[in-house]
Amino acid sequence: MFRSLLVLVLSLCLVTTLVHGSNDNERKEYIVYMGALQGAGTSAMVDHHNLLLTAIGDEDIARESKIYTYRKSFNGFVARLLPHEVQSLIAEKRVVSVFPNTVRKLHTTRTWDFLGMSETLSRANAQKESDIIVGLLDSGIWAEAPSFNDTGYGPVPIKWRGKCVDFPGCNRKVVGAKYFNLNQTYTDQDTPSPVDDEGHGTHTSSTVAGVFVKDASLYGLGTGTARGGVPSARIAMYKVCWVNGCSDKDVLAAFDEAIADGVDLISASMGGPSRSFFEDPIAIGSFHAMTKGILTSCSAGNDGPDTSTVQNVAPWIMTVAASGTDRQYRTVATLGSGEHFSGISINTFSPQKMMYPLTSGALAVNVSEPYGNASACDFGTLDKNKVMGKIVYCLGSNGQDYSIKRSGGAGAIMTLEDDTDTAYSTVIPGTSIFPRDSKMIEQYINSTKNPQAVIQKSITINVSAPFVASFSSRGPQNINLNILKPDISAPGIDILAAYSKLPTTTGFPSDDRHTVFNIISGTSMACPHASAAAVYVKSIHPDWSPAAVKSALMTTATPMKIIDADAELGSGSGQINPTQAVNPGLIYDISTSDYISFLCKEGNNNTVIGLIVGGTENIDCTKFKPAQGTDGLNYPTMHTQLDSNSTSISATFYRTVTNVGYATSVYTSKVTSPRGLLVKVIPETLKFSKLNENQSFTVEVKGSLEPFGSKLLSALLEWSDSKYNVKNHIVILRPLAD
Repeated sequence: MFRSLLVLVLSLCLVTTLVHGSNDNERKEYIVYMGALQGAGTSAMVDHHNLLLTAIGDEDIARESKIYTYRKSFNGFVARLLPHEVQSLIAEKRVVSVFPNTVRKLHTTRTWDFLGMSETLSRANAQKESDIIVGLLDSGIWAEAPSFNDTGYGPVPIKWRGKCVDFPGCNRKVVGAKYFNLNQTYTDQDTPSPVDDEGHGTHTSSTVAGVFVKDASLYGLGTGTARGGVPSARIAMYKVCWVNGCSDKDVLAAFDEAIADGVDLISASMGGPSRSFFEDPIAIGSFHAMTKGILTSCSAGNDGPDTSTVQNVAPWIMTVAASGTDRQYRTVATLGSGEHFSGISINTFSPQKMMYPLTSGALAVNVSEPYGNASACDFGTLDKNKVMGKIVYCLGSNGQDYSIKRSGGAGAIMTLEDDTDTAYSTVIPGTSIFPRDSKMIEQYINSTKNPQAVIQKSITINVSAPFVASFSSRGPQNINLNILKPDISAPGIDILAAYSKLPTTTGFPSDDRHTVFNIISGTSMACPHASAAAVYVKSIHPDWSPAAVKSALMTTATPMKIIDADAELGSGSGQINPTQAVNPGLIYDISTSDYISFLCKEGNNNTVIGLIVGGTENIDCTKFKPAQGTDGLNYPTMHTQLDSNSTSISATFYRTVTNVGYATSVYTSKVTSPRGLLVKVIPETLKFSKLNENQSFTVEVKGSLEPFGSKLLSALLEWSDSKYNVKNHIVILRPLAD
């Protein structure tokens, strides 16, 4: 889907494939997860070898099969195993899970003004912000980018235990850089160091914490002062993504290191198909981060607008959807007839002539090429003699500009199959025309003796915002049916940020442009916006837990422009509002003990939970406060998915809020719900006499399914006093007959 990263996407299509073949006699890579670190005693490496020896039965093979040991922040290892050896390890009481190593993919300016964080925003907490270190799991970093200048920075915080490996670019801004490729195999496009070969990690890093850079732009587009949301914060890069993707084992190794190094927040703009919590490296790593007070922020995925595509759904993760801002890039194509058509693209090229000859893929067909669709300008289908120096009109919009450039064309007018909200960079002058205009262009070409056209450099227009990006993955999730995901939205469309000078602007080899700033889109771009907002809140409230920070962002979020039920399943609580989140009034906190109760409610046995939490086998679920209600967790949103046999709606949610507003305050509840859906709040008023006081309430949701034709029923609970308004979304999802 992401046109500007087409070359990268083609190399990342192995998301769910195993690293090795499918023959049962072949050893395949598996991650053996054993929970938290154990206490003093046998070393992890010896313990892991003994487990492998028991499963394999041969000393030499056991030693050769092990690839890596996780032993800094949690317990586990990676090994090449046969199917019967996997089953043997699964049967071990000390093993939580054994799952195949798969390859994940990356979810790939003035947005901070749009979010209310202007250049002049008071930063009385700048010193605390400077003490915060953000760990990013990504494709590396181009430290020479102006966004990472360390002028004016004080010494690196003394708490920091990380370092830079094979990377001379570290300074007082970029304080750590490591890389993880446990197979130690590289393509010609991979640099075996933390340097960013793709641009993605540089872009996300600067979005979080880039310093102020005036007059930043992509060849004049998006001109302004580029900066991150928390420009004083430090950056630690953990490179886990390579040309062929982001391997599970590398991701887990980076979590192991980042937690031990002392990062304050982890931002991971990547993902893959959802798996059970403890067979998912991001869920595992983020759980252990949470127990150390570290929030993990992750992208929701780029598989929208399809529903049930959201990724990174563990409740201790902040799952971030992509939203649009009030600025959109448009590119006008003018025909020789004088007609103007406004398309969507990021076209950095200014025309060198008043008009260019215009043809179509259908008219420029290479008759000697029997394969492909010339009307769509498929690669190899065009006759260079018929294309040279001309603008070519193509059906479809998926890299046609690349094939036209290879054929010597001067530009590309492409056609969208559906309306879109996202622009992508073109390798030559190009624009993607909306479906309603395509027939008129085609008619002009076929009815004119010498058709001509010109494509103008892109401009920006104002649009209504915020809204859910069309590509952003939607819920509902399929791992836990009672936790609403994604959690929050943040800008992810056409984001200008720093870029590596190693790749070209579009990623295409034939593109000769290399830039220090680039405009790209994805939930990958949304995630670092939310990460920065979380750091901003944390800098003002350093004692708040990861759940408290996430709660503050969720309950103060800006409502989204919702056009349909599917979009509502993709927006979470709304778009981040960082300046409001620092004063949320009330927060929904969740402790490690609360998560243990939740895991007990989900059916995990005492032994597994004991290994996950303490590296022992002595957790007794009966000794923890039972998780109550439909969801069993003190979550800021309330959600349930009804099964196909349901004839009515009945859900109960138990919640506890902590007062972080006025010491003496009274909050009154207000419910907005569709007719026929009864939402009862008990009690309707909460009275507080001091700060950090807790008060509990219950929400009962009831109703009949008959009056409702839609699959989604949405209500809003608001707690308000004289200053604060705490918003809690309630979403009930019902199955619809086919």
